[in-house]
Amino acid sequence: MEFDEDLDARGLLCPLPVLKAAKRMRTLAPGQVLRLQADDPAAIVDVPHYCRESGNEYLGFEEAGCAQHHFLRKAG
Repeated sequence: MEFDEDLDARGLLCPLPVLKAAKRMRTLAPGQVLRLQADDPAAIVDVPHYCRESGNEYLGFEEAGCAQHHFLRKAG
């Protein structure tokens, strides 16, 4: 999947991946996509929940070895 920004949150535990993603999302223009790399098992639940609460669109995730790549689209 194509993305505009990349955030490596591997090695961070809940709630840090979501907090860092939220901070980065504030810098994006509406419609841009952030790829969040995370290896915290809770991210599979936390990232979609963050998107529902923030109004941003959760585009899904891909397994990438021991990590997941989550894709988030900035609301506009």
